[in-house]
Amino acid sequence: MLPSNLKRHARYFSFIALTLGVTLACTPVNQDSSPEENKASDLARFLPAEPQGKPVVYQVFTRLFGNKNQTNTPWGSIAENGVGKFSDFTDTALQGIKQLGVTHIWYTGVPHHDVITDYVAYGISNDDPDVVKGRAGSPYAVKDYYNVNPDLADDPAQRLAEFEALIKRTHNNGMQVIIDIVPNHVARNYQSLSKPQGVKDFGQDDDTSVTYRRDNNFYYVVGEDFKVPQPLDGYQPLGGQPHSLSDGKFDESPAKWTGNGSRLAQPHFHDWYETVKVNYGVKPDGSYDFPRLPEQYLKLGIADHQAFWADKDVPDSWRKFRDITHYWLQKGVDGFRYDMAEMVPVEFWSYLNSSIKTRNPQAFLLAEVYNPSQYHNYIQLGKMDYLYDKVDFYDTLKAVMQQRQSAQKLHQVQTGIADIEPHMLHFLENHDEQRIPSDDFAGLVGGAQMGKPALVASALISRSPTLIYFGQEVGEDGSEDMGFGKPSRTTIFDYAGVPAHQRWMNNGQFDGGQLSLEERALRDYYIKVLNISAYHPAMLGQYLALPMQASFVYATQKDQAGRLQRLSYEDAARVFAFVRFTPSSSLLVISHFSEQNSVNIRLPLDTKIIENARLGSGQHVVVDLLTAEQYSLNVDGQKTVFNATLAPMQSLVIQLK
Repeated sequence: MLPSNLKRHARYFSFIALTLGVTLACTPVNQDSSPEENKASDLARFLPAEPQGKPVVYQVFTRLFGNKNQTNTPWGSIAENGVGKFSDFTDTALQGIKQLGVTHIWYTGVPHHDVITDYVAYGISNDDPDVVKGRAGSPYAVKDYYNVNPDLADDPAQRLAEFEALIKRTHNNGMQVIIDIVPNHVARNYQSLSKPQGVKDFGQDDDTSVTYRRDNNFYYVVGEDFKVPQPLDGYQPLGGQPHSLSDGKFDESPAKWTGNGSRLAQPHFHDWYETVKVNYGVKPDGSYDFPRLPEQYLKLGIADHQAFWADKDVPDSWRKFRDITHYWLQKGVDGFRYDMAEMVPVEFWSYLNSSIKTRNPQAFLLAEVYNPSQYHNYIQLGKMDYLYDKVDFYDTLKAVMQQRQSAQKLHQVQTGIADIEPHMLHFLENHDEQRIPSDDFAGLVGGAQMGKPALVASALISRSPTLIYFGQEVGEDGSEDMGFGKPSRTTIFDYAGVPAHQRWMNNGQFDGGQLSLEERALRDYYIKVLNISAYHPAMLGQYLALPMQASFVYATQKDQAGRLQRLSYEDAARVFAFVRFTPSSSLLVISHFSEQNSVNIRLPLDTKIIENARLGSGQHVVVDLLTAEQYSLNVDGQKTVFNATLAPMQSLVIQLK
């Protein structure tokens, strides 16, 4: 008798084989060409030559991307488990990323953060394992904002020059560069070795005799020294491996407030104890010690915001982060992803972002904000380009994928943010979220294949950018337990190889040479959907919901005489449909979220859709952009119904015009 997890995987692989059989039977395949070449021949004729202005962002965890080492020892050192380098992003690798329709690469973990690897030979102080998460360190405990992670360089002494070369290579391959800025907190041992002349470190001029002063960079627990948190569940730094600094102590006197706001000299183990909170002029009682923006600035543009701050005296931390972002703009960085932006006052964002946009009007500014009641403030007052659409769209879509929610709920979510939907970035994975094939996400309901209908819905429903996380496109499952990080999410704290991604990397050839048939097919699918997202003109058009009623969805079976019978099928909650259209183009999009049943649909199309597509009465042939399969559409002037059979987890993207 198979263990339950093996039974589940056996069922899953049986399903994959069945699905591939159906796909091959229904879709023309050129046996002499690669999936990517089939994509080009089938899809490119429907798309313009240039992206239409809807960004596709590829988030890559920089130190993992190019790592060819497959050892994956828990808590393994850089020598044991290896590490990727800036130089691994070759032109071939970058073209492989661009193949996915990518316009921007978010290089995660670039600023110099705490690491355990010894770089004292390069003048870099060692970091204390008692206040570092993992052996490779958290990318969100930045130690020096004016340089980059030495792990990522072939020659750590030239690490900044090597990153500048990567910026140039990325630009030469037709994509832009995003890096992280973490204004809410910095590493406990922040010290910049590379700051320009005249720049002072965070905390350098602080008055540590008081809890708060407006121009202090940190908050202090006056009269108390910092104490390392009490570990939980048998945790030991570095998994218990010996280290000269691993003694349960870290010198900090007086103690600083912790990054997540803890005011204790000894924070809890689950606090962000490796970081300290930055002071933006918010007093301990929550009141503000800086100028407030008048309400009318919600409707005013960048120039007005820049003018407002021009003569204002602002807290020192504001100026420090302005100088940091301008430094990276000067290096050629095209935009920033702001970590935990809602933990910093919105006025600061107005100040910072208006200064950035004045220097580079095309800068890409993405913020991590999880409070829907603050979305409008951070977009309109804080001048963010984009926010994560997690708490509404992602969370709902995840529940749909897990069969816990009706897909029709997505229409409600999308309609609820109609006035700001171009600003709400969509994703299925990122470094904080579980991998789709993990058991905690969709591993029990279709695995990576369940990501396909979700990708179609997420990437095509809105004018907002689409983000994918490296390895997502080949079904990476995040199952490795590497030390501090837990399985289901690819580690961001440890040195590791990422198996499915490594099979695409193919020892640095970046040609997918080691991918399985299923992984190749999945990547091909991502290429198609994301290219539609980036290139199809309908993506910048309007969205029209097509609510799915029970009478629109049915199953069939043969009776004893061999005649086909129509059966009612109650699970219309698993079928999701909408139209995206402009005056010159229309797409009908349908996704099926059942991992077990094939269904037939009879979907009435509103006369508005038919008129916009300029489809006159009679028979029309329309095309599914994902398979190049043709469908017949009969327009009779009064009632037009689209008929199709959908396999488990199949989507259609029908070109109507």
